[in-house]
Amino acid sequence: MGDVNVVRVIIGLAVSIGLIFYFVTKTKIHVFLAMIIGSVIAGLIVGLPTNNIVSAIKTGFGGTLGSIGIIIGFGVMMGAIFEESGAAKRMAITFIKLLGKGKEEIAMAITGFLVSIPVFCDSAFVILSPLSKSLSRNTGKSVVTIGCALGAALLVTHSLVPPTPGPLAIVQFFELDIGKFILISLLVSIPIAIAGLMYAKWVGKKINKRPDPKDSSILIDRAYTAEEMTTTTDISEEGLPGTFISFTPLLAPIFLILLNTVANALGLKGHVKTFIGLIGDPVVAVGLGVLLAIYGLAGKTDRKKVVSLLETSIQQAGVIVFVTGAGGALGQVLKDSGAGSAIAQMLVNAKIPGILLPFVIAYLLRIVSGSATVGMLTAGSITAPIILSMASVNPYLAGLACCIGSIGITNIHDSYFWVVNKTTGLTDMKDMFWNWFGAVLTLSTSGFILLIILNFIM
Repeated sequence: MGDVNVVRVIIGLAVSIGLIFYFVTKTKIHVFLAMIIGSVIAGLIVGLPTNNIVSAIKTGFGGTLGSIGIIIGFGVMMGAIFEESGAAKRMAITFIKLLGKGKEEIAMAITGFLVSIPVFCDSAFVILSPLSKSLSRNTGKSVVTIGCALGAALLVTHSLVPPTPGPLAIVQFFELDIGKFILISLLVSIPIAIAGLMYAKWVGKKINKRPDPKDSSILIDRAYTAEEMTTTTDISEEGLPGTFISFTPLLAPIFLILLNTVANALGLKGHVKTFIGLIGDPVVAVGLGVLLAIYGLAGKTDRKKVVSLLETSIQQAGVIVFVTGAGGALGQVLKDSGAGSAIAQMLVNAKIPGILLPFVIAYLLRIVSGSATVGMLTAGSITAPIILSMASVNPYLAGLACCIGSIGITNIHDSYFWVVNKTTGLTDMKDMFWNWFGAVLTLSTSGFILLIILNFIM
């Protein structure tokens, strides 16, 4: 590709990204339509024939959803049952008992770390916040410490670990083995979540707040008496599912996917490999998790209620599915136009580390859109064709760069900012920013440092 074409490629990509930024932040155009328009504009500017642009959009959209659309649907169904059944609260109480008194914020962080894999972090925080407030009241610890630890851990795995929709799309864009990426992302998530926990402990000392005794969401049905304010009370476990069945729908699919990855690495053959390959396929594994959730967690719930719950969750998945498909469409246009290889060569010649590109784009998109999922999907679709043309960049680290970059910096048009702060009970804007802006900045900064270290090693 000549110099003129390289210039056109750069201009096309810049205009496309700029339009997506503008549409998402300044107009009524939805991000799905914005990404499709961006795909068309990018294709036209780089000189791709009109019929090829349309073909690339169709191929990219269909190819992406053909791989992960079903898993996204299954994932949101499982998350809906987790929300309804009380499984998340059971998991939290289990960790509280295991760790013992004095480590409540650690227990809530571990709970959030696991729960956010099938459940969106906004919903999970609302579900678990009454427990956080009860623990604050019972232990005398700041509700900010416990709530911030929970919120930070929820955000980490929501942003990094499949089968959460965003990371799942990253696996598709960068052509990664999902089992390997789950393992790597889990290992990387641990130190990032620990950094968030340390910040939570610090900010809780700065904002030493107790929950309002009259807060109706706390797990007690009346205001506390003077005597109760100085003593502890047991957390009610009435109506909660058992410990084993609460964990199984979440952990079983992850185990089966990892088992398939191990079987492939060991080179197993024959009927055993065939069987493991079947149950370890992400679609089958997550589908089995949904069945375990339906009959294990919602087995005693009325059939019509369960069906209605699942239908509602599928409706909510629609937006995620379409945005994910649009990301695939944009990526295919850039791939077919030769933009990926042209920009990759430019980065190599300029000696710019390729891993910075997905991180920076995801980071900026997170800031302007307020959505981690939009940030990583858009960054992944734009940068995957470039990164896959660079032999010097590890695609697994590039995928992680998109995910970590999407944590970004929170702001007031981020819905999770308000969920965490308002549910925690904060009303002063300064306290809100200390609590959640600082927490998210800690997560993304520690993740970036870890990413640079891993890139140097690998």
